[in-house]
Amino acid sequence: MTRHRLVSVPLAVLSLVVPALVALPVPAAADALSLSNFQLRPNAYGTALRDRADALPLVKATVTNVMNDLNRVDDDDPAGLGEACEPAAVAGGSSVAIAQSVCFNDGDNATSEWYPQGVTTVADMQSDQQWGDGHRPVLVSWYDHDNNADGMVKGVRISFMNPESGAYRHVLLVYPRETSGIIDYDSIRVSQDPTSGDYSTALHAGGIVWYGNYLFVADTARGFRMFDVRRIFDLGASENGTTSGPHLVGYHQGTYYGYGYRYVMPQIGSWTRTADTGTKCTESDQSPNFSHTSLDRSGTDHLLAGEYCAGGEATNGRVAGWPMAGAFSGGELVMDPDYRWNADAAHRLPVSNVQGATRFDGRWYLSQSNGVDNAGTLYTTARPSSATGPLQVTGSQSLSIGPEDLSHWPNGTATSPTRGTFWTVGEHPGKRMVYSVIPAT
Repeated sequence: MTRHRLVSVPLAVLSLVVPALVALPVPAAADALSLSNFQLRPNAYGTALRDRADALPLVKATVTNVMNDLNRVDDDDPAGLGEACEPAAVAGGSSVAIAQSVCFNDGDNATSEWYPQGVTTVADMQSDQQWGDGHRPVLVSWYDHDNNADGMVKGVRISFMNPESGAYRHVLLVYPRETSGIIDYDSIRVSQDPTSGDYSTALHAGGIVWYGNYLFVADTARGFRMFDVRRIFDLGASENGTTSGPHLVGYHQGTYYGYGYRYVMPQIGSWTRTADTGTKCTESDQSPNFSHTSLDRSGTDHLLAGEYCAGGEATNGRVAGWPMAGAFSGGELVMDPDYRWNADAAHRLPVSNVQGATRFDGRWYLSQSNGVDNAGTLYTTARPSSATGPLQVTGSQSLSIGPEDLSHWPNGTATSPTRGTFWTVGEHPGKRMVYSVIPAT
């Protein structure tokens, strides 16, 4: 994936996808938000999860190992430049300014067991947009949509994709635990407590950001689950691991399983809200939900997150930003439960049904879904007048059906980036496509 390819759509195409600007009401200045409601802290376990992960008696793998071992591809049309590799993802009568697209194989495209949600890329990982020996991955999160219908809660998996070849592989996310002196792991669920009613529900994983060695995964009611790409384990290369047993996860009679997947990546920490959570999508200004997430590299790096609120609810939801440096000390993740990570911006959203949000040079870009048959929309906003004031739409263009999380891929250089493109993924069965779009405004 080269930068010139990411912008190789004629300007004439852009003119086809820019509808009339949307004039939406702007909330009054009194609607400014309180940043105290967007404060995060490390989980109370401290380093316990990381220590359990490090104690797993399994062979470690690297991102390079995974990228050199991709095992799935869409045989029909795995990847394309300037076109949709899955035509069914584009609603009839709409036109999407696609720079590059990558498609799943027929089984992953059609399955109702797993739904794709979050997107991040190597451009989030570091500013030179390259991993190791030249790999430039795109990552996609999926959650187990069946919610125990088959007797299993498989949790969350991450697709590591090569956007040039279209090849990819799933890595299962797991939660490390200790049972009767054995270091074990479970799938990623809303609650990891087997006595909780939420134990039977997979974490939604609505947004992901890969930053340095760390993967941030949105935890809807809490904040972020944290994973470390230096702690990927290869069950296929471990004497006590296996890629068989698609109905088993964790330690069973001397062997570690991963629902048939070869690679597992354990959680090593989390960021948790400190404010009370109000009733979802009401006017109350309390801790938000974390429905999607992204990274802003235009200036000081910021982690961004926002909440999804459907049309007709009392509010459209909110977005916020945290200086990324606040999450780290000496390049490693802060794990002291007494530490506090404070947002420096928070805004009310101008439209409902926002599935993804990112920011560049002060302007926000929002992906909006519109059902299983209709085109989604990418909105552009004006630069907000204050750190806590509302956002206002200035432009819009078509996206695919069911667009989800957004991830920004800047052009230019690390010290002087230009806007570039935005990656997203369509979630609905038979209409799935991972693609980058050229913003028109």
